[in-house]
Amino acid sequence: MIILGIDPGLATMGYGVIEKKPNGNAVAVDYGVVLTPKDEGLPVRLAMLEEGVNKILNKFGPNEVAVEELFFSKNITTGIPVAHARGVILLACVKYCGRLYEYTPMQIKQALTGYGRADKVQMMHVVTSLLHFSEIPRPDDAADALAVALCHAHTSRFGRLFNIK
Repeated sequence: MIILGIDPGLATMGYGVIEKKPNGNAVAVDYGVVLTPKDEGLPVRLAMLEEGVNKILNKFGPNEVAVEELFFSKNITTGIPVAHARGVILLACVKYCGRLYEYTPMQIKQALTGYGRADKVQMMHVVTSLLHFSEIPRPDDAADALAVALCHAHTSRFGRLFNIK
């Protein structure tokens, strides 16, 4: 099964593609980022983001897509552009395969480290270890997207076991 993980963002959207093998192990297929220039207007940047997501979907043909949910700590204003970007991402993905899953940052951390408040360094090391990389994947947005994909690979089977939809 091919899983696409996405770390949403307007300026930088991270993506990570993994293959979940029948034995449960995951192998990295590709990872990277889609960038939009800050000097463009919001509608143009959203269109660029949609084009980037569609290219990734068409290139790798994921069976399922996992997206990180938004997290606001204090300033919701900074999250509004990301929410716009996330809407475009969700729409493109659900139209492509219909199998779209969302995870909070805490759920992702819990699934990979066993601790929902793990820090960024811990997460990077776990992603590196689980995917047998020799070094931490860069940029951070791509590593975060790989974490989202791994979270889904490790937890999605429970929904199927209990027939949860």
